[in-house]
Amino acid sequence: MAGPHLQQPSFLLATLKADCVNKPFAQRCHDLETVIEEFPAKELHSIFPWLVESIFGSLDGIIVGWNLRCLQGRTNPTEYSVALDFLDPSGPMMKLVYKLQAEEYRYDFPVSYLPGPVKASIQEQVLPECSLYHNKVQFPSSGGLGLNLALNPFEYYMFYFAISLITQKNSPIAHHISPSNSAYFILVDTYLKCFLPTEGSVLPPPSSNPGGAIPSPTPRSPAVPFTSYGMHHTSLLKRHIAHQPSVNADPASQEIWRSETLLQIFVEMWLHHYSLEMYQKMQSPHVKLEVLHYRLSISSKHHGSPAQSSYQALHAYQESFKPTEEHVLVVRLLVKHLHAFSNSLKPEPLSPSAHSHTASPLEEFKRVVIPRFVQQKLYIFLQHCFGHWPLDASFRAVLEMWLSYLQPWRYAPEKPPQTAELLPRSVSEKWAAFIQENLLMYTKLFVGFLNRALRTDLVSPKNALMVFRVAKVFAQPNLAEMILKGKWIF
Repeated sequence: MAGPHLQQPSFLLATLKADCVNKPFAQRCHDLETVIEEFPAKELHSIFPWLVESIFGSLDGIIVGWNLRCLQGRTNPTEYSVALDFLDPSGPMMKLVYKLQAEEYRYDFPVSYLPGPVKASIQEQVLPECSLYHNKVQFPSSGGLGLNLALNPFEYYMFYFAISLITQKNSPIAHHISPSNSAYFILVDTYLKCFLPTEGSVLPPPSSNPGGAIPSPTPRSPAVPFTSYGMHHTSLLKRHIAHQPSVNADPASQEIWRSETLLQIFVEMWLHHYSLEMYQKMQSPHVKLEVLHYRLSISSKHHGSPAQSSYQALHAYQESFKPTEEHVLVVRLLVKHLHAFSNSLKPEPLSPSAHSHTASPLEEFKRVVIPRFVQQKLYIFLQHCFGHWPLDASFRAVLEMWLSYLQPWRYAPEKPPQTAELLPRSVSEKWAAFIQENLLMYTKLFVGFLNRALRTDLVSPKNALMVFRVAKVFAQPNLAEMILKGKWIF
């Protein structure tokens, strides 16, 4: 739909809305691509929020949008292909994002639609430790309702993309549809591979201005004074984002700010579903699982008898939330990719001084991505699933996600010799540090699984298979010995 540049934004938006009713899907996407190429950012700015909502659905779940969770190549090959091409990291939609990013536009995202503990924290004017929210909270204008986050176009797009897994969870998925074959699942995988690459660097964003640069986010003055839970920032990018306004000043910032932003949004939207009190206990990114567990055990003495275990007390902190099997499959995809991403870290040089001069921001990100950004939140998410999931075979999705996290060596680049493929591999001592840092994942959750197994009908082959899967993983040579060597602080 090539239109004259003299069109008013309101007319452009009205035309696109009319096309949604009158034109087939493929034609609408083709027209949108033309609009994105030909119209200036000033006019595209007004249609961006509508376009994002029309793709991913409304935050209240009423508007389904493109229903990417149900869109599959086997049943709708044309729409599936067109949607993936349009939303690809190098596709028209992302070109629109970067076109608007270059002009530093901001878009409001209602705080009321954030996960429970994050929403409660911000509404109490306590800024979450996560750098994703820093300098973004805006009080409503006179007479307005609710707080908003002022997001840049990339953040706004990814917020909607990630949260649509939650807000659209009530949309019925037919039994013949496999979540792992949906357009949504494929896009999550595509974005992870693009922005957290295991090989090479993050591809630079496409620019409509040859030789031009897309600026990284610039700091904004806080609209409201906030206190903070901790003294440390989780962001690796404090130096880049807070003090470097553009890529021209520091090209390394362009390499990593999208990577960290993407991961933080995925983690914030998918793994934060418990109470504000629990959220407060998890704020410091440097708190290890053992310390978190200790905090819970101390808290349990104030919420019940002193003998009450922290495993039981944990559930008192969680809000009512029932993740779907599709949600768990997406989290497992995230876990597997993060292991591969982390394991692609280049070997450290022999000279410590050489490391400080040669390590790129992306390499530093790989070094801390799991312990700093994912470990605590995934542990609580798994605790919740172990304690609340129905006692049936659908738990297999949770089980495989847990087992994926426990075995980072499965996603390491080295391959076993072909002659040893039929023999169980001994877990290398190089993984001892990971096992000790994640000891509760191997011990407390194992006990949680046993408690479930004792209450499960093991006559069912599917349930018995889950017990076999866990036994097979924990029976890997040398794994039990490394778990036993773990240092408990209780």
